Amino acid sequence: MKYFKFLLVGIFFGIVLVKSEAVSWYRIYEMFRFQSFHMYGIIGTAIASGVLFLQISKKGIIKSIKGADIFVPKKENGFSRYIIGGIIFGFGWALIGACPGPMYILLGTGIYSMIIVIAAAIIGTYIYGAIKDKLPH
Repeated sequence: MKYFKFLLVGIFFGIVLVKSEAVSWYRIYEMFRFQSFHMYGIIGTAIASGVLFLQISKKGIIKSIKGADIFVPKKENGFSRYIIGGIIFGFGWALIGACPGPMYILLGTGIYSMIIVIAAAIIGTYIYGAIKDKLPH
């Protein structure tokens, strides 16, 4: 019961993504073929909202759920790892037609083949965790 509000926010977020067609394979296909602005508009809005709320939280106006200041630690510099990781992420997104969040939404809408995708994502995450110390970070 303690986490019920998070479940409600997740359900609301899923409904918004389905209604805005952000989880539509056809919309994602159009985006990767540069045929439509729809997905770029959604992603751009998400980036702008994230920047806005991060700046507001840095000023102390927004607090965490427990009332503490929100602190985002600095990331290490590593341009190439972000480029390589982004390319791998983009290839997966283009092949599957969904990034990690919408995979669960698509499963909830009745696309049961997403079970295979979610299982593969979990296995891939486990493999990365097992070999991450051997990778050049």
